[in-house]
Amino acid sequence: MRFLVRERSSLVREKSFLVRGRPKPPPPVSPGDVLAEADGLHVRLGVREVLHGVDVTARAGEVLALVGPNGAGKSTLLGALAADLRPSAGVVRVHGRPATQWSAPELALRRAVLPQSAALSFPFAVEEVVRMGRAPWASAPEDDDAAVAQAMAATEVTEFAARPFSALSGGERARVALARVLAQRAPLLLLDEPTAALDLRHQELVLRMCRDRARAGDAVVVVLHDLGLAAAYAHRVAILRAGRVAADGPPSAVFTGDLLSDVYRQPVEVFPHPRTGAVLVTPERDA
Repeated sequence: MRFLVRERSSLVREKSFLVRGRPKPPPPVSPGDVLAEADGLHVRLGVREVLHGVDVTARAGEVLALVGPNGAGKSTLLGALAADLRPSAGVVRVHGRPATQWSAPELALRRAVLPQSAALSFPFAVEEVVRMGRAPWASAPEDDDAAVAQAMAATEVTEFAARPFSALSGGERARVALARVLAQRAPLLLLDEPTAALDLRHQELVLRMCRDRARAGDAVVVVLHDLGLAAAYAHRVAILRAGRVAADGPPSAVFTGDLLSDVYRQPVEVFPHPRTGAVLVTPERDA
């Protein structure tokens, strides 16, 4: 009996410590607030310097697309903005403070990160994977349930909630991984090639979701290879070339045939859509 009382007392103390030790959620943000910023950023991976003096900002209410050829430094920049990679020089700020000044639990409440690939060693069900996104929060079960259900509905994975993650196709895994990020409900989303494994419909769905999150006040930074998607859905585009920002601004301003042809070393045509006037980007091809 005394053992059970001690065990109960220990559990109560542990729960109390966890509640007291959880960081406070970030305050609400306003449109235009800078939620992530790279200032004079240099990042070295091994013996190679991947980023060379990069300046970029992610603002609440905007979708920022990072584009550029393979090896330009897009994923490295995203990892640095997420505070997953330490700069060799310069600084990354998250919610106005140097990223190194935030603890991991504090960062988890402020930014959610989707890596290029998602791998799990254990046979978790889809819903269990999505629910992992709620780990940073000390919320009521009904709040977690609502966040998970909304994230799964937004990515259209509800129908296979009970299936093992390992049994999914590549595109289905990508959507489940994105649902986990959405369930985290952080005001800064950092997404590395979220459309790479998706079909046409789900590419559009994901980028519309990015726009919706920005419209709701979040900041979204997304690495894209499809320049057409970037032109259609991003408010701003940062074009990277060899670890430097070649241009940063609205797609209509920075997507020019000369610049893109130079950056990608491939002749590119940029022209207005015949019906909407939106920017279209396509490689030059023989008839």
